[in-house]
Amino acid sequence: MEREALTSIFWERPTFWVAVAFVLFLVLFGKRLFAALATMLDARAAAIRQELEEAARLRREAEDMLREATKRRETALAEATTLLEKAEIEAARLAQAIRDEAEASAKRREEMAHIRITAAEKAALAELRRATTDIAIAAARDVIARDLTPAAGAGLVDQAIAGLPSALRAA
Repeated sequence: MEREALTSIFWERPTFWVAVAFVLFLVLFGKRLFAALATMLDARAAAIRQELEEAARLRREAEDMLREATKRRETALAEATTLLEKAEIEAARLAQAIRDEAEASAKRREEMAHIRITAAEKAALAELRRATTDIAIAAARDVIARDLTPAAGAGLVDQAIAGLPSALRAA
């Protein structure tokens, strides 16, 4: 550095020769270097352009797919709404049919219960009549065996035979 300061002629300085060498290097190899750099940058730009075109194409495809999916979703939603409405109508119809069937079944059971009650009443009355008849027969047998004489018995038989024609007409 001291040497540079002492010499006043610029071509004797090393920085001058470094600058000259740099300029010569750029003149001789700059064009090739610039061409190689330009080719590399052009290739990079072409690749980026191709990627952008591919991205645009993919975006268009994605938008088409989105529109198609939206249509399918709307169609499916409409179908689901229709099916749901039909199912609600069918459920209401089935519920009404079940209610009607339950009412009919309850009426049939009520009628059957009335029939069974009536049959049980008739059976109870018949049993009561049989029991009353058996008791009356047993009491009559006891009374007859105790109180009836042969002459009074013959009179009762004659009286019953005489009243038989009128009893048969009344029945």
